[in-house]
Amino acid sequence: MKDHRSIPTAPRALPLLGHVVPLLRDPLAFLNSLPATGELVRIRLGPLAVIVICDPELTRQALLDDRVFDKGGPLYDRLREVIGNGVVSCPHQAHRRLRRLSQPAFHQARLPDYAQAMATCVQEAADSWSPGQVLDVPAEMMMASTKIITATLFSDALPATAHGQLVDDVTTVVKSLYQRMFLIPPLDRLPTPGNRAHVAARARLHGTVERVIAQRRADGADYGDLLSALMAAHDPEDDRPGMTGAEISDTIVSFVLAGIESTAATLSSVLDLLARHPEVEQRLHAELDTVLGGAPPTYADLPRLELTERIVAETLRLRPPGWFFTRVVTADTELGGYELPAGTSVAYSPYLIHHRPDLYRDPETFDPDRWASPHPQPPRHAFLPFAAGARKCIGDTFSMIESTLALATIATRWRLEHVSGHRGRLAAAVTLELRDLHMQATPRTAALHGQTRTS
Repeated sequence: MKDHRSIPTAPRALPLLGHVVPLLRDPLAFLNSLPATGELVRIRLGPLAVIVICDPELTRQALLDDRVFDKGGPLYDRLREVIGNGVVSCPHQAHRRLRRLSQPAFHQARLPDYAQAMATCVQEAADSWSPGQVLDVPAEMMMASTKIITATLFSDALPATAHGQLVDDVTTVVKSLYQRMFLIPPLDRLPTPGNRAHVAARARLHGTVERVIAQRRADGADYGDLLSALMAAHDPEDDRPGMTGAEISDTIVSFVLAGIESTAATLSSVLDLLARHPEVEQRLHAELDTVLGGAPPTYADLPRLELTERIVAETLRLRPPGWFFTRVVTADTELGGYELPAGTSVAYSPYLIHHRPDLYRDPETFDPDRWASPHPQPPRHAFLPFAAGARKCIGDTFSMIESTLALATIATRWRLEHVSGHRGRLAAAVTLELRDLHMQATPRTAALHGQTRTS
């Protein structure tokens, strides 16, 4: 077993800064360059060394051993400032209990009701558009995903007037988290405009959630939403009561943060990619017109929306919202023939794995049919938009339903075309998102008249 100090270091490190400059300037290109250096590659974030796992099998090994490769490192250190220690971010020792308590909220029996709320929220957004209107697509998707997450989390407990503030707070927090990974104390506590905006948005976000929880405790009713499920949960393997108030609050904040930003990023990318690939868009319209006949999609329609789901899956491969994650080694271990001492920070990147040409044919090409039989499927551990193992995203099915229904709802009613000069650019923050994407809405009248829905 080789000494960890012999793990090769990525090129282009600068004195003091390490690899901060390429990670801020063009992080995706930097990540994709790392496999040429080795299966494990050392990068430096200022004084902190992080071992990036570039090999899919080693990535899988680390994700399946969540006790040794625990959630931690520079990303989760910053995330915990915002989302605390709920089920998404808590250490291994607390995770199994919180996962058992959270799982009933995502039980299959609840999914049809969630799906109805999702479709209704997106339908309301689509109804608000006008022919020829130029849409700020990321902003529209942020508002739609906010309405979805609040409807499924809180039912109607959050006033409609609060949605705009919630979008602003989530946007501020997410955009600042990535930069804060590179701020060493005390720089992260200086009263700069960015630090002040982050702290204020974080406080408002928690305040919003805590007010809703307090109202729900006073009410005592079960609204059939995620919050009701979390508040009613009891652990069958434990004599203790369910989640504490802090655990519920932290878990809800994490669901809000992930549910709004990740879904908005996915849907923005879906609409952008369809406009860039009109042949795929035409096939999508044919499927929607055949299956739905112009009617809004429902949970029961999902099994027949095969291409629609593949388009979402291919978007998650090509542009995974969660593109870079860190872990911390909790006990001396071995990975890829190297010894890793306890305390080592490691990282993995779904984006890096998803763009390896040895795993995916033409990895830079948008090809939803790569997910259809009889095409050879990539190794299961090579598709990681929701991670893997015991820490796999608890809302993975929820998220796929949400994105598939949202795409079906929008594409049944509208075609969106790029506006010159505003075709969008990918930006890597905590999530991989599109910015400056403006598209013109054109009604799909053929889909609304004369079509017959299949049964």
